[in-house]
Amino acid sequence: MHPLHLSYALVGVLAVLLAFWSSAIRRAPVSEPLLALLLGVLVGPVSGLIDPTHHDTTGLLREASRILLAISLMAVALRFPATGYLTVARPVGVLLTLGMAGMAVVSAGLAWLLLGLPVALAVLLGVCLTPTDPVLASSVVSGTPAERALPARLRQVISGESGINDGLAYLLVALALIAAAARPAGQQVAEAAWGVGGAVLVGVAVGCLAGWAVRAAEAREKVDQGSLLVFAVVLGVAALGVARVARTDAILAVFVTGLAYNRLIGRRSRASEQQLDDALTRYLVLPVFFLFGLVVPWRQWLELGWPVVAFPVAVLLLRRLPMVLALRPALGMSWRDTVFLGWFGPIGVSALFYLTYSYAEGATDSRLWAAGTLVIAASTLVHGVTATAGRRWYSSAASRGVGGR
Repeated sequence: MHPLHLSYALVGVLAVLLAFWSSAIRRAPVSEPLLALLLGVLVGPVSGLIDPTHHDTTGLLREASRILLAISLMAVALRFPATGYLTVARPVGVLLTLGMAGMAVVSAGLAWLLLGLPVALAVLLGVCLTPTDPVLASSVVSGTPAERALPARLRQVISGESGINDGLAYLLVALALIAAAARPAGQQVAEAAWGVGGAVLVGVAVGCLAGWAVRAAEAREKVDQGSLLVFAVVLGVAALGVARVARTDAILAVFVTGLAYNRLIGRRSRASEQQLDDALTRYLVLPVFFLFGLVVPWRQWLELGWPVVAFPVAVLLLRRLPMVLALRPALGMSWRDTVFLGWFGPIGVSALFYLTYSYAEGATDSRLWAAGTLVIAASTLVHGVTATAGRRWYSSAASRGVGGR
């Protein structure tokens, strides 16, 4: 049996099962990405039914994660009214500046201290692990259980941060590659600057054109929600392609495109966004995390020695939560909201993309891939298991008035 055909069958069966028990899965202490990851590990490293070593899995993961991020960020941009994101500009701005810098420093410091990596490589690993993943975050803040347990403002902060910092991480990664991959400094700085600035220009242009097109179409005839759903997916992929052709930061460009499009079409995006979120978190994540499960470098993990446990635990506990708690006065949020925000900053597809991107750009040290994937797997497991419990804790604490100041 061809491994590719077996992969299709396994991912398809998992998707069908999730469709039957979707409501139960949302209430259970597991997530769709975690289930797909475990299935990939089972048929790959554990049983050996599928051996991906003869294929360009790094390149495939890079492009698959890039497309998944594009569709995910489009859903994030459409999740709330455009004006809703303006109301959380202060906490999101703090997280994107002081928060990202602090998380990158902590992650890099842990990589240098616990893994003994060279400073340049530790810095690159730290910035790859910095962004909050919008795909895993969607399973925490979207859907009926999240809407019932979490206030809209808290969900807006998490969505806004995960949407923007994925693109801004490109700037940090590009600069870190100067030392880690011996890239020309002048060229890298110019590419990083154009990456961010060009992404904003491309995003605004593509988003506005798409919004005007939808409004013109609606002026002539009724456009159903199914068409808007398909259009939102296609728009995310189109923005990704245009930004890639322009050689700019495609991830940030997609999110800016979604915001501009959202601003023009307003409330008409809400229903299609909800459908897009459901389709994304339940189905589109499955192939990427299944493939990730197939290629987890467990032998390289074991070669790390005792840090194989200490490093991911330290990153999950120290990378974000202490930093967010220290920034609470600047965030202007209650203790309850700050604790939830500090814990649920999952590391997933965005980190996977930047690890594979770094490899393609010349950072081929195997320790970067081993340590990065170890943290991604740990975050997928820990944040997937604690998502439901975390929402219940928040709801219970809110009803008792705990941590409200």
